[in-house]
Amino acid sequence: MQQGSINVQTENIFPIIKKFLYSDHEIFLRELVSNAVDATQKLKTLVSLSELKGNTENLKVDVILDKAKKTITIRDNGIGMTGEEVEKYINQIAFSGAEEFVEKYKDSDKKNAIIGHFGLGFYSAFMVAKEVEIISKSQRPNSTPVKWTCDGSPNYTMEETTKKTKGTDVVLHIADDSLEFLEESRLQGILNKYCKFLPVPIKFGTNERTEKEKDAEGKVVEGGKEEKIVEDNIINITDPAWTKAPADLTDADYKSFYRELYPMTFEEPMFHIHLNVDFPFNLTGILYFPKLKNNFEMQKNKISLYSNQVFITDNVENIVPEFLTMLHGVIDSPDIPLNVSRSYLQEDANVKKISSHITKKVADKLASMFKTDRADFEKKWDDVKIFVEFGMLTDAKFYEKAAKFYLVKSIDGKYYTQEEYLEKIKANQTDKEGKTVLLYANDAKEQYSFIETAKNRDYDVIIMDSPLTSHVISKIEQNGENISFARVDADTIDKLIEKEENLPSKLTEDEQKALEPVITEAIEKEKFTVQFESMSENDQPMIITQSEFMRRMKEQQAAGGGNMFGAMPEMYNLVVNSNHALIGEIVNEKDDTRKKELVSQVVDLAMLSQNMLKGEAMSKFIRRSIELIK
Repeated sequence: MQQGSINVQTENIFPIIKKFLYSDHEIFLRELVSNAVDATQKLKTLVSLSELKGNTENLKVDVILDKAKKTITIRDNGIGMTGEEVEKYINQIAFSGAEEFVEKYKDSDKKNAIIGHFGLGFYSAFMVAKEVEIISKSQRPNSTPVKWTCDGSPNYTMEETTKKTKGTDVVLHIADDSLEFLEESRLQGILNKYCKFLPVPIKFGTNERTEKEKDAEGKVVEGGKEEKIVEDNIINITDPAWTKAPADLTDADYKSFYRELYPMTFEEPMFHIHLNVDFPFNLTGILYFPKLKNNFEMQKNKISLYSNQVFITDNVENIVPEFLTMLHGVIDSPDIPLNVSRSYLQEDANVKKISSHITKKVADKLASMFKTDRADFEKKWDDVKIFVEFGMLTDAKFYEKAAKFYLVKSIDGKYYTQEEYLEKIKANQTDKEGKTVLLYANDAKEQYSFIETAKNRDYDVIIMDSPLTSHVISKIEQNGENISFARVDADTIDKLIEKEENLPSKLTEDEQKALEPVITEAIEKEKFTVQFESMSENDQPMIITQSEFMRRMKEQQAAGGGNMFGAMPEMYNLVVNSNHALIGEIVNEKDDTRKKELVSQVVDLAMLSQNMLKGEAMSKFIRRSIELIK
């Protein structure tokens, strides 16, 4: 029997491992199963290179729970270890056998199948175990099985033993503070989370089912006995869709895999992007576009990051731009650097390259869809618009590409690119300063009267109802030339698109001054500013508008673009049409009581058109209306 001390610099290494190496103790199972998978992949590599003889047909990893003995065993039939290899790879912490193997066989096609990189994964066992045993028999000819035992101190024992099968058993004697891991459902949950797509079958227990007795031809025997069938419970899919070539998959395959990833999601994705890159970095994966509509609640934790089919994290903010976290799916890359625990991503040039590539692939996919089948793209636009807008706002390169397929929808339901729409309205909606004004509404029903006023001038109106609208239009204005956006209720139509000609006012300045205090008495002075405008006599007698600038600033604040305007109270303009016949009648009304009633009525009508008449004010309006029409 060999005795010795593990080659570490401090006797406190195990408490450090137990408390700080991994943020979540359940990771131990991922690490040990990954090591076991590595052992099978190493065997396949050496056999394929004729450096070793061995059977690679039935490779698997077996996770065995023994509640009575309080043990968990991770068993593989992979490469196995000699006593010298145990000494080298186990007793010298942080010397990674996987790293050495990858370096030695770096020119082999199989090298990327090796999962481990850090040499500390095995020691995660001591987060939950009071004692760990390794019983291993190497696949190399004439190897002697060895047993290594450690109780969590730097001291270990290693001795020759007997073992019928080749490969490695890692036996964990679970500590009293970790007995939760002796529950079958707990282990099943961890395996489903981290090992669901590993490339080697992972067995965890067995499943039983009954089957009717069958004859030699496979037909059910009438009156025959029921047979109990015991099958291995294989918890993983060894060849998930993202590991296959896109040409080998159908739309049905992609949809089936989506349901595998998100079994509780019943709505199918609109479309997908298959990532498949092997130079200058290795990246595979499938990203799905869910139907977002105007739901700006971030769909975070929906993209899972894998490394050689081992689940790492569902927090991928450091690997893809924030707007891409609205997508669903899988990214798998052995080239993404991870820290010692593989739990957190580290920033480096490779990550940035991968991030840029994914952004480009997404933009190219959308551009291709637009170019190939515009009608279908337009059908999907309302569901994907908010994603495109978020990308345009947060990623400059994506904005450049998206500008060519970003669509605006006219009030009549027709879609235009920015270039097409500007060409359509330029002649009619360019103001006296040479700026083309894009009129928009965010609610066609509530802003109906304003839209009708614009249409009466032969102006076009687009619908922009995204929660990001205020940010998006500011971004487009910033990147465009001589263009501006104005919501149809931001001012009178002739102020929104000012032309050279001005209508004369039918009211004199003295008449306006005399009427103003009567109007002011009928409104909340702190909330409204009264202004007279020379408008068409066919326009409304009074309208309520809100400054485009102030409203946009407040909306940007609400959507997360903090600014000082967000805390300011709502302010509106009450615009009086000095050319409307009813305003002229009010000015000429001699009865002060009736004049006040008419003013209040017209003010309330303006309020009602903006859905601002509530409660007591609405009740007064109804009573007054009844009195006026008697």
